[in-house]
Order: sequence, then structure tokens, then C-alpha cells
Amino acid sequence: MAEFLHKEFGRVPGMEAALSEKLAQERRARLAAERLLEQKKRELFAANQKLALHARALSDQIVKQRHGLQVALTEAASLKGENHRVRGDLERAESVAMIAQRRLWDALETIQDGFAVYDSDLRLVVANKAYLSFFHGEIAVTAGVTYDSVLKIVASHQMVDMDGRDPLDWHHDMIARIKREQIEPMVLRTREGRHIKMIDRWGEDGDLVCLSQDITHIIERERELEEARNKAEAANRAKSAFLANMSHEIRTPMNGVVGMAELMAETDLTEEQQLYAETIRSSGEALLTIINDVLDYSKIEAERLRLYPEQFDLERCLHEIMVLLQPTAKDKGLKLLVDYDLFLPTRFIADPGRMRQILTNLIGNAVKFTHTGHVLARVVGFERDDDSFELHVTVEDTGIGISPDSIDHVFGEFNQVESTSNRRFEGTGLGLAITRQLVLLMGGSVWVDSNLGEGSCFGFIVTLPRAEPADPLDRPTPAVTLRAALVVDDLLVNRVILERQLETYGLDVTLCRTGTEALSVIDDGGQFDVVLTDHHMPDLDGIELSKRLRAKGHHTPILLLTSDSDALAQAEADCDLFGCLEKPVLRSDLFRMLQKISVAPPEAEATPEPPPPPPAPVKRQMRILAAEDNRTNQLVFGKMVKDLDIDLRFAGNGREAVEEWKNFAPDLIFMDISMPEMDGREAARAIRTAEFGTGAHVPICALTAHAMEGDSDSIFAAGIDHYLTKPLKKVAITERIKTHQPEEARPVLPELGE
Repeated sequence: MAEFLHKEFGRVPGMEAALSEKLAQERRARLAAERLLEQKKRELFAANQKLALHARALSDQIVKQRHGLQVALTEAASLKGENHRVRGDLERAESVAMIAQRRLWDALETIQDGFAVYDSDLRLVVANKAYLSFFHGEIAVTAGVTYDSVLKIVASHQMVDMDGRDPLDWHHDMIARIKREQIEPMVLRTREGRHIKMIDRWGEDGDLVCLSQDITHIIERERELEEARNKAEAANRAKSAFLANMSHEIRTPMNGVVGMAELMAETDLTEEQQLYAETIRSSGEALLTIINDVLDYSKIEAERLRLYPEQFDLERCLHEIMVLLQPTAKDKGLKLLVDYDLFLPTRFIADPGRMRQILTNLIGNAVKFTHTGHVLARVVGFERDDDSFELHVTVEDTGIGISPDSIDHVFGEFNQVESTSNRRFEGTGLGLAITRQLVLLMGGSVWVDSNLGEGSCFGFIVTLPRAEPADPLDRPTPAVTLRAALVVDDLLVNRVILERQLETYGLDVTLCRTGTEALSVIDDGGQFDVVLTDHHMPDLDGIELSKRLRAKGHHTPILLLTSDSDALAQAEADCDLFGCLEKPVLRSDLFRMLQKISVAPPEAEATPEPPPPPPAPVKRQMRILAAEDNRTNQLVFGKMVKDLDIDLRFAGNGREAVEEWKNFAPDLIFMDISMPEMDGREAARAIRTAEFGTGAHVPICALTAHAMEGDSDSIFAAGIDHYLTKPLKKVAITERIKTHQPEEARPVLPELGE
């Protein structure tokens, strides 16, 4: 460039320097431009990289947004399908609800009871035709009408019987009724004679639900039942009256039959005549037993039987029954045994008459159906927390037994297990049925276990309050000091019972089945403090055993156990015996006998002769008045007391009895209840009225043949002190006379005087 300029223009002074400077400037500008270009390239590259990254990020975002959009579209489609299904389900549910509502309403319309619903403002929401029909012909009750208006309509039109109340008062009472939280049902009687039962209830949302039932047919049915019940009760009263009259009509002549037979048996008769008299007496008593069974069952059936609890001795009651049944058992060769738990008290609170009846039925039944062996009455039990005892009483026998298919019927009414083996046994078939009802009345239960031909076990459970202190007042004093005892009895059960009783006192007991075995035990060196032997045994009886022991030089005290009252008196006089106990042996009697053996009796101290008693004042006869209209019964009564030292007078009716009481001043009056003109109750009331304020009180003992429930109450209410049922017993009459014998009268039985 410089050379070109030099050739063209030649050398220009200063121009070359300026040109060089300009070229240098251009070169610097070019270099700066190149550097700027290079920088811009780098910036462009960096911008391109950022743009690429941003494009890539934007592309990823677009992909995500497209995916989200796709998901949203999918979910929208799904929601659209779900919405369609929900709408379908809702339509079906509405259809089902409408069908259910229609069915419910059809049901409400079908029922004959009125149904209505009032809202929380007590405006009618809905009601079926049966509810609305009540107002038909009076006013049209429609939805929206208030409950208050409905009541006003009923009151103003007197659509129901208001029991004489003012319509406003009735309306007020009905409004007050539904304001209660619990609305009591009530029955309204319409003027047509129908009975409507109103049942109202508050709903959870404050609605009042009303139901009206037409119970006219129920009321009519109840009225019919009431009439039928009244007729049945009237028939039952008529039956009871008939039985009472029948009892009186039968017992009155039976009093003569049995009483005369008893008196005849006490006279000098031949053996054949004695048999006839005893047969008449026993047959009459058997007839009375049947009458008593029928009367008892009649009272139980009518639910008129009542219990009269009082203190009684269960063990003594049991033994007394055994003594009464002993003659029958003796004739059949049966052993009557008692096993009374030694750790139980003996006195309880119950109806002693009914307990005796239960035990007599069970034990008597066992004796009746047992030919050989024994009858055992066992009493066990345990104490409860309330000072009462749960007693388990069983009666076991070795009799004919009961077949399995007949056990369920033995406690039924008028039932006897029919078989060829027991058809000869007599009775009403009511004994066990009465026993079961009496036990149930006491709150207990009965059962029976039996095998045909192997005997039976009848039992019952009752819970009775104890009537004695927890620590007996009559505990043995002094203590029994005996250490060893020998028991001789041919019956295993009896040996076991005696063993249990003796072991309670700490005695070592040796058991022997026969007298020969007992002699062998003693000969082998056996040492005993007491020997208890049965009276009648197969090989060697008790008396002969005692004689042989004494002959061998043994002086051990011997107690004879016997059920033969005749032999008892003879055995007590036997010097070889220490004492005798009548079977069944009472626990207390055995205790006292062991105490006597334990302690030698003290020597009697010499006492000075008492001065002679002063002469006894002359005493009068006891005055007895007997009011009896039946001549035969007068004769029987007179014969029964003929051996007594008394002044006896008779009155033919109640009016005569009152007159004789005034004139005769008797010490005791026997008053028949059923008499003409004035009966025994009226006569007793007349006497008590006349005695009022005087301080006098003559004992009156009623004589009655009635035996129905309530007779004793009316007898005592009339002022009578005691009563005896017919047929009369000589012993009972004598005992009653002796009880009321005054001090100024001489003993009615001088030979037995105290």
C-alpha cells in the first residue's frame, strides 16, 4: 500500500507518517473489532446454550402439561361415568324408596288401627284412612290441621265419653297428657260403644306419632272371661261348701261310729268281739283319712291352703311318727329307722301340722309298699347365711319299687302306680300329690328315685329358720367319759346310725351282727364301757345276750333297744340291764343314758321325815257343759268321760248353752259349732258379751266336723279358745279337761292325781 502511494504520489513529507498512523489506527480498530466479534461470538454461543436449555425445559414442561391434560381428560371422563352411575343409582334408590313408601303406606292403610303423624308444631302431616274415619260425618280432618283443633272437634261434638267432665276440662287434660315426655296409653269410649286405645309417642325429630286401636273385642272378651271366672269361683265356692257340708254330715255320724267302737273296745269282750270293734274303729279312721285327703286337695286346688309357722322339734316329730307307725311295721316284720344328722339343730320354725302330714305321707307310704326289710328316714342339711338351714329329708325303703315309666306319675292327683303287685293297696291316690303341693307351698322341692323290685327313695328339700340358739342350751352336762362301745344289731343300717351317733362323743365303736358274734368278741378280750343291743335278733335276742354276759361275769352296762312297748316295761325291770331305749332312739335320750353310765349316781343323803301334811280341804267336782244337738254324739261324749270325776250337763243348742252357762257356771264348755236356733259361734259371742267388764272368762272348746279353710279363723273370732275336730278322741277330751281343771276342783282322775 505504501509502495503504491509512493509510486503514485511520490514522497510527500509528513504524509507517510500520517498514513502509518491511520493504518495503525485502522489496524487497532480492526483488532478491536475482531476482539468484539470474538466476544459477541462467545456471547452468542452462551445465549444459544441458554436458549437450548430453555427450549429443552419448555419442551419438558409441554410434555408434562400434555400428560396432565391427558390425565385430566381421563379423570373427567371417569367422573362423567361415575356421575352417570350415581345418577342411575339415585334414580333406582328413589324408585326403591318410592316402592317402600308405597308399600308402607299400603300396609298402614291395610291395618285396622288408626295411624297419624303430627310435626313438631303439632300439625297433621299424614294419617291413614282408619284414623280419619273416626271423624267421618263430623268434619273433614286434613293435613295441616293442629292436634289442638282435633281435640276441640272431639270435645265439642262429644264423640267420646268424657266421664261426666266438662268438654273444656277434658280438652285441657288431653293437652296436658301429650305434653309429658312419656305419654301413658289411655282408653276412650266412643258414643257408639266402641273402646279406642290411644298410644302416642314423641319421635326423635319432635314429631308426635299417634296410634289408635279398636280394642272393643278385647274388652268384650275380658268381660266374658270375668263372667266365666266369676262362675268358676262361684262353682268352686259351691264345691267348697259342698265338701264342708259333706265333711260335717259324714263326720257327725262317724263320731258316733268311731267313738262307740273305741268305747266298746275298752269293755270286756270276747276275742272275736274285740276284733269286730277294732275293725269298726280302724275302718272309720281309714274313711276319715280319705275325707281329709279330699278336703286338703280341694283347699290346695282352690289356693286356700295356708301355713301357720311356729316352733317345733323336727327330730321329735319324726320319732313320734315312727312310734305311731310302729304297730303296722311290727305286724309286717319291718324295721323303722331314723338317721338324724347329729350336727343339725332339732328345733325349727314351720307349720308343724303340715310337716307332720308330709312325713306321715312319705313314711306311711313306704311302710304300705314294703313287705320285708326296713324303712329309713334320714335328715341332713347345711346352714345358710341367714341363720336358716337347708334340710334334705329322705325316706328310703326296701319295698316293691317303681318302674321307670311310672316315676313321673307318682306325684300326680288320684294316681297310684297300677301293677299286679300293688292293686291290693287302698287309698285315694292323693297323698303324694298333697305332699308335693305342701312342699312347694313351703318353697321346697320333691323328688323320687326308685328301681322296680329294689325299693324307693322319696325326698324333699326345704329351707327353715332355726328356732334354737347356735350353742344348744341342753348340751350334755356332765360330759360323756365313755371310751368304747359295742353295738349289736342284725340290721346294717341301724348299726351304722348308732356308730355315727356314738363316734360323735369320741367312743370307739365295734359293730356285731348277732349276739353270738358279740359274745365271741368279748370272749376274745374286747373291753367296752357300754353295750347297746337290739331286742329282737335272729339267733340270740338282746335279753338273752345280757343274761349270758352276766353269767360270764361281765358287768358292762347294757342298754336294750326295743320297739316293743310291752317288752320294754318287762325289760326295764330286768336287773341285768342298765336301761332301755325305745326305738327309734331319740338322740337326747341316748345322750342322757350315756351320761348316767359315765357318772355314778350320788348317794342319797338322809333327810328328815317331813311333817304330816294338813288335811286337804274338801273340793268340789269340776263342772263341764257340753252343747251338742245330736243325741248319739251326746251319748258318745258322756261315755268317753264317764270315768272322770266331773259334773256333766248337756245343752241341745246354742240358746240352751247360754242359759246353762248362766245357771250352771261351768268351768269348761264344749261347744258344738253346727246347732239349730243358735249355733256355737253365736252362743260363744253371747257369752263373751255377757262376760265383758266382769273379769270372768270361761274356757270354751269348739267341737266341729267342718274342716275347710277359714273355719278356725271364724271360730277364734267368735271368742272360742280351742277346738277339736270330730270324730272326738277320748284322750284329747280328757287332756283338755285336765288342762282347765280349776284349783278348787278335785282331780278328774283321782288315781292319776298329782
